[in-house]
Order: sequence, then C-alpha cells, then structure tokens
Amino acid sequence: METPKTALLGRTLDEIQQIVRNLGMPKFAAKQITSWLYDKKVETIDEMTNLSLKHREALKEGYEVGASAPVEEMRSVDGTVKYLFRTPTRNFIEAVYIPDEDRATLCVSSQVGCKMNCKFCMTGKQGFTANLTANQILNQIYSIPEREKLTNLVFMGMGEPFDNLDEVLKVLEILTSEYGYGWSPKRITVSSVGLKKGLERFLNESDCHLAISMHTPIPSQRRDLMPAEKAFSITEIIDILHNYDFSKQRRLSFEYIVFKGVNDSLIYAKEIVKLLRGIECRVNLIRFHAIPDVDLEGVDMEAMTTFRDYLTQHGVFATIRASRGEDIFAACGIKNAARRHQCPDVVFGLPLHPFRLQIIVNQNPVAV
Repeated sequence: METPKTALLGRTLDEIQQIVRNLGMPKFAAKQITSWLYDKKVETIDEMTNLSLKHREALKEGYEVGASAPVEEMRSVDGTVKYLFRTPTRNFIEAVYIPDEDRATLCVSSQVGCKMNCKFCMTGKQGFTANLTANQILNQIYSIPEREKLTNLVFMGMGEPFDNLDEVLKVLEILTSEYGYGWSPKRITVSSVGLKKGLERFLNESDCHLAISMHTPIPSQRRDLMPAEKAFSITEIIDILHNYDFSKQRRLSFEYIVFKGVNDSLIYAKEIVKLLRGIECRVNLIRFHAIPDVDLEGVDMEAMTTFRDYLTQHGVFATIRASRGEDIFAACGIKNAARRHQCPDVVFGLPLHPFRLQIIVNQNPVAV
C-alpha cells in the first residue's frame, strides 16, 4: 500500500521553511511554495514552476498540495450553498456559503461533531468524533468554486473552535499573514460557547472578531441549555471580556436564540442589559426552527422585535438575524447526521421532515 503523503495546504510559513530545510532546498523556496498555495491556489506541486524540477520531484516524494473538493452540494433559491466534505478518515463535515448583496460569507467547521452538547444544536446531538486539522479547515475555503468571491469568514459551523484552538489559530495565521491570504482580521469572526482555556489565548493571539453564545443571561438556565456553563459561567466570561477593548476595530457580539416561553420575556432583556453594562458589544437575536426530539420552540417576529427594541432603547445594540438557506436545511449538522445514520427518509443527505434551523446572516453571520 502506498504511504499517504503529507498535505502542504494548512502549513504555516515556519512549517514550510522546516520542510524546505529538511529537503535541502534553498531558503527562499519556502515563500515560493506559500505563494503557490495561498496566492495562486494551485492543485498540484507540478504547477509550482519556479521551483526546479529536481526540487519539485523531491517535494512530491513525501508531500502533496492536499486540497479535496466537496463530495456533495445543495443550492438554495436564495443563493446559499451547503457543501459536504469527506475527511481522510471518511467522516463528513459541512461548510455553508452565504451571498448577501455586496458580501459573501463562508461558515466553516472546526470539528467533526462537538463535545458541547448544546440542547438546541443538531451537531451536538452527534457527539464528538475528531478535531479537524488546519488542512481540513482551510480546505473548506480553498476548494469551493466561490473562493475568490469571499468577503467574510465565520467559524460557526460544526464544532467548538476553542476546543481545537491550536489548529484554528494556525488557520487564522495563514488567512491574515502577508505570506498567506493577507486578509484583514476584521473579515473573520470566531464563535464560541466561551471555553476558559481558549478565550484568553484567542483574545491575546488573534485580532479577529469574537462571538459568544449566550442564549440566556441566567446562569442556572444556561446550564440547562448549554452544559459548558457548568465549567465556565457566562458571568466569568463577562469578567474576562471587561479586560479587553472592543471599542476599536475588533468587534464583540453575543448570540441569543430566542425560545418561546424560555428566554423571550423582557425580564431576560433587562438581565442582558445589566450583564453587558460597560462592554462595547452587540447582541444578535436569532430565530429558532425546531430540530428533532428537542422541546424548544421559536417565537414570532413581533416578539423578536419587542425584545430587540427593549435592548436598543436601553443602550445595547441589537439586531435580528435573517434566515438563509432554509429550503436546503442550511444549518450545520443536519446533512452530516443524515450521512452518518443513513436515514431512510433522506433525499440527497437531508431529512424530509419539516424541520428548519436558523443559520446566518446579516452584518456578522452566525450558525447554530
């Protein structure tokens, strides 16, 4: 059996420099390789024509570009596209492309499954399978046909980014470095339940935007919705965030899915105002669409508007998210769940049940 080759895609400049040294190639070859990968976005080492034939052959002995196309896609009437990728271990992950007037956002996954087990999340129902490598995360961007149209990126697909922070930070370095994609950090948002081990490190090592999943300002209730609250409370998260300045380019947002009879009364809006006092941030209100075996319901637009208006009138900037891709069940986790369990009532990997999940977008897209 042929030995699998190591992917170059997802390697930082430092890592490429080490590969170049090991192969006896000239030092400047490292930047040539990163240019071929992240600027020209080649598919094969043979296309790296400013490397000598000798060095290309040496590189090909143990390495490959390592890009792989999605195995399936679904296109919505509103332009949203859901892509399914297969990992080398034959797991499946999802990415969603969301065009919106002059913006084009890609929502990417950071894990196969998720350990957080949030009550309202389809991915959490699947349990945790594996962390994605930097290659597998970056491949979601590299291998879609709309890659040159992208204006924004959100880590809000399958998985908890702070539970795979080493690989996520590698991808962020490649995306924002001069040798890589050269993107501004303002184009990227990372969403988290707020894991303590990752929160401060992310804030110290990255300038990208941060979105925290709140969903209720009451810790005891948040424990029921989000088991991660038991390890690190929303109040502790807020205490850490007070130490950072979000009044300049970096933006902080809180995600809040509104559930009927659970967190939709103005009592909760008042608690949010108190909790976020003194922090420059926004609250994104998200409509909920039912998922199987979860006793939660969404609210109507009137209730959403009332909640938003209260927050805005009391000094908390709030928006209501638009739903996108509902006809293709665009929220991450559904397509993968169908693939894993081979549901009998599935068309193209998607359940036929009338369940629809909120996915994204607006100024700062979010998936749940």
